[in-house]
Amino acid sequence: MKNKKVVLVTGASSGIGKATAKQLLKDNHTVYVAARRIEKMQDLEDLGAKAIKMDITVEEDIQHVVSTIQKNHGGVDILVNNAGYAIYGAVEDTTIDDARRQFEVNIFGLARLTQLLLPYMREQQSGKIINISSMGGKIYTPLGAWYHATKHALEGWSDCLRLELEQFGIDVVIIEPGIIQTEFGDVMSGPMMERSGDTAYAKLAKAVSKSSADSYEKGGGSPPSVIAEIISEAVSSNKPKTRYAKGKLAKPLILMRRILSDRMFDKAVMSQL
Repeated sequence: MKNKKVVLVTGASSGIGKATAKQLLKDNHTVYVAARRIEKMQDLEDLGAKAIKMDITVEEDIQHVVSTIQKNHGGVDILVNNAGYAIYGAVEDTTIDDARRQFEVNIFGLARLTQLLLPYMREQQSGKIINISSMGGKIYTPLGAWYHATKHALEGWSDCLRLELEQFGIDVVIIEPGIIQTEFGDVMSGPMMERSGDTAYAKLAKAVSKSSADSYEKGGGSPPSVIAEIISEAVSSNKPKTRYAKGKLAKPLILMRRILSDRMFDKAVMSQL
């Protein structure tokens, strides 16, 4: 197998996606980066990445990214499905339209892009699909029902895909970041308070917002480079693990969820608010 791969990283305008693109460029791969905010990827272009504007919920955008890469390289060897975001707010306070968009971004857009890129990998009898899940795909927190639902779904979807693609020599890898220093906290808290800050769930929303601020805004998270390095490891490995949990609290919280009963884990989560 050739060492230099053609890679596509989605959601590369910030955080884990940007750090991953930088790391894979450093590893001497051909790196395409895609995101809605193309102006935020200028630094990656300066480093040698090929940036394409893409809204993961828009079929025409997805098709454009795929056709551009196919025209230049035939397809991708490595797909890093990183585009995603979190909506928080009580289930009762969150509109189904907002919930539906959460799934469109975190699951259906990712799935559509994967579908379109699979034929090339299948023909090559090699490739890697690296899906950025979260420790939130194994655990749960109050007011995060729709976000956790997408990440739990991504875990199961990825497991099934792995079984389907094994016969073609294609690896499916799940990355489960813990608390990472990204825009996650800011993007989460503001809309959550708009949804639930003045409802029957206001007290809980304020507690979750404070807990989030303590976790994300006070330097308590791991740098995105921690995840970028583990993705680099998975890309270079001839037999990558099926899952990598990395970053602050990822491994201990996933372990706690595995060994504690539902009620005991409930109490542990709520004790942190």
